Amino acid sequence: MFKGKRGKRILIANVVVFTVVYLGAAIFLFTARAGATEAVSGGSEIATAAAYIAAALVTGMGAIGTGIAVSSAAAAAIAAVSENEQNFGKSMIFVAMAEGIAIYGLLVAFMILGRV
Repeated sequence: MFKGKRGKRILIANVVVFTVVYLGAAIFLFTARAGATEAVSGGSEIATAAAYIAAALVTGMGAIGTGIAVSSAAAAAIAAVSENEQNFGKSMIFVAMAEGIAIYGLLVAFMILGRV
């Protein structure tokens, strides 16, 4: 997926940025009240924070998975359509199936946030 020195630098930069943002969010959620005036009813603050982190991870990882899948499927779809224009409908089905991963991630995130 990542090739050469540029790819390694991009991967390292992504890991560093993700770690900093994740740790910052965890520190913010566990130490501050995040502007809330009262505790959320029906659960502890740690469970609420974990639910928000879980919803963010589900959405983010679903989007990353969609990006990887669409990059492969779209390239193949463009190649197939350039050879034969009648392959357009078939190739778009595979691209749409890959984009469904992000929609499922959002649905799961909404289900998690609906219980908070």
